[in-house]
Amino acid sequence: MKHLVIALMLFPVLVVAQKTSLFRLGTKAAKTTRFASGWMALDTGWKFNAGDNPDWARPGFDDSNWQSIDLFQDLYDVLQIPKNRIVWFRLKLATDSTLLNRQLVSRIYQTGASEVYLEGILIHQLGIVSPNPDSVKYYSPNSISLTFPIKYNTEQTLAIRFANVPNRYPIYALAPKSMLEFWVTPLDNANDDNLVRYYRTYNNRMHIGIGVAIILFILYLSLFIFFPAQKINLYFSLSNFFFVLFLIINASNINYHGAAFKFAVFSLIVTVPYLILFLYCIYRIYGQKRGRIYWSLLIAGAMGIPALFFIDVGIISTCLAVLVLIDILRISIKSISYNKAGAWIILIGVTIDLIYWTLNLLSGLGVLNISSIESYSSFAVLIAPLSLAIYLGYHFGMTSQSLRQKLVQVEQLSKEKQQILSSQNETLEKQVKERTSELNQSLENLRSTQSQLIQQEKMASLGELTAGIAHEIQNPLNFVNNFSEVNGELIRELKAEAENGNLAEVKSMANDIASNSEKINLHGKRADAIVKGMLQHSRATGGQKELTDINKLADEYLRLAYHGLRGKDKGFNAEIKTQFDNSIGKINIVPQDIGRVLLNLINNAFYAVNEIDKLQASGYKPQVIVSTKKLADKTEIAVRDNGIGIPGSIKEKIFQPFFTTKPTGQGTGLGLSLSYDIVKAHGGEIRVETKEGEGSEFTILLPIS
Repeated sequence: MKHLVIALMLFPVLVVAQKTSLFRLGTKAAKTTRFASGWMALDTGWKFNAGDNPDWARPGFDDSNWQSIDLFQDLYDVLQIPKNRIVWFRLKLATDSTLLNRQLVSRIYQTGASEVYLEGILIHQLGIVSPNPDSVKYYSPNSISLTFPIKYNTEQTLAIRFANVPNRYPIYALAPKSMLEFWVTPLDNANDDNLVRYYRTYNNRMHIGIGVAIILFILYLSLFIFFPAQKINLYFSLSNFFFVLFLIINASNINYHGAAFKFAVFSLIVTVPYLILFLYCIYRIYGQKRGRIYWSLLIAGAMGIPALFFIDVGIISTCLAVLVLIDILRISIKSISYNKAGAWIILIGVTIDLIYWTLNLLSGLGVLNISSIESYSSFAVLIAPLSLAIYLGYHFGMTSQSLRQKLVQVEQLSKEKQQILSSQNETLEKQVKERTSELNQSLENLRSTQSQLIQQEKMASLGELTAGIAHEIQNPLNFVNNFSEVNGELIRELKAEAENGNLAEVKSMANDIASNSEKINLHGKRADAIVKGMLQHSRATGGQKELTDINKLADEYLRLAYHGLRGKDKGFNAEIKTQFDNSIGKINIVPQDIGRVLLNLINNAFYAVNEIDKLQASGYKPQVIVSTKKLADKTEIAVRDNGIGIPGSIKEKIFQPFFTTKPTGQGTGLGLSLSYDIVKAHGGEIRVETKEGEGSEFTILLPIS
């Protein structure tokens, strides 16, 4: 039942043909067909002949050998009409009693130029008829009523000299269905303005269509504005925008037989995008991919505009509409086979529309003779857009119903899930407490491990520092021990010489002992200075800053690091250089902390050059350079080496805690991290420039104040 209601909404009351009646105009050969407005068409009984002879206008001329034709047939197919020559038409007619004392008027529609003769007298010249095709001027008076002074109850001869306009319709098969139409009606009937009322009715229908199209355009545009994610509504609104323009043009009573060429172009310009966009919308709502058929129709529509020079615009528009409707019909049938909901709605509308426009096209080509079919085009153009609108309404209703059902299901599931969630929440809370306890324990273990690693790093730094100190103290202690042993031997020899009474030798040995004692004292004081200096650096200061000679501090830790590494690896050797800026002076730092930073950087530099040195590279000389430089408001300390360098992929990670490139057991990954934190605590920054295989340079920037 629902399908039937929608089908009835889509099906307009179309009357494609009217009843015909015969009117006697004097001879049996003259048959007329009543038009909707009361006009009578003189269609049969005509004689035709190609050529040009002024005598053919005379009523007494014998035209029995001429060809009989139906004037409203497709004369391009029926007759052998020369393309660039003049032809003549003749008709004998007489009025009957119904037209007694009633004056007749005529209307002529033509595709060329003509001269109309009645009883051999020229009564109308429509355009310019000339044997020269370039001189022929087209003119069709269309809705203009022309005088037709036929006499009552007297047989008269109507002759028409006609010249086709070859550059207007060079392709005969695609020209209008008839090149010449002749209509008559009594003058009082014409004054009743029936034809005007007919066009007024047609325009009223068009205005209704324009209103419907504007409503659809506003509706789709509003949907797009409020729901921009659904771009299909934008295409719907654009399609209906061109549809509105199309209806406005048709409502302007443009008669394609005689309208200016620019109106035909403008009409097709809005028709093509309307049809192509409408087809695109169908593709989108059915989820179809645009293939060769779609693009072929698009190209055909684009080619329709230049084709206006050869083909009537009504035929182009109708052909394109029929092709588009056929493709929509194909897609609809395909979608129904795929159980696409609501596809049958568009199928019904498209089928009705396709039938109408196919009949319209056949009538326009002269294949069929269906009176007044154009009168119902104002209804027919609305069928497809309305069927699409009904489909969208149906689809919206189905979607809304589906959403309501899903909402009910969600509410039911929500109640069930609440119970499940409440029990799961209790389980999760227990699991969270257990996991939290485990995480706390893991965090404690991590903190303990971190403390151990930091202590290990400190002990490793202390070990390296101690090794350097031990190596520094070892030199003066060796001198003290050696000279002490020598003095012991000299004292024993001195005693022996004294017993022998050799005073000169005794004095010489005494002088040697005194000299050795001075050396013992000198080296003892040197060892004492080293110890005092280390004690001064190792005493607890609470991390307080003090004015420190940064050049002296850097030189001291460079030597300590070098001797410390030499103490662990006797085979290690490297060239060490210093490039100190003496203008720096003293800066305010925590010397123990900055000393640890320098020790870490210098040890890393020695490790980097030692790794290449182990490979025994030809011509390689390990080198470590420590330099200082005074900048505008900062002091720069740089440690540069020509070692293995740092890969670019890990450069950003070297200051992260526990990250190390050294083998397991040789580093904790805290040296650079602690150094970074110490420098930041001093308000400075630490940078690194490196290139793998060529070396690295670490730069410390400390504020002067």
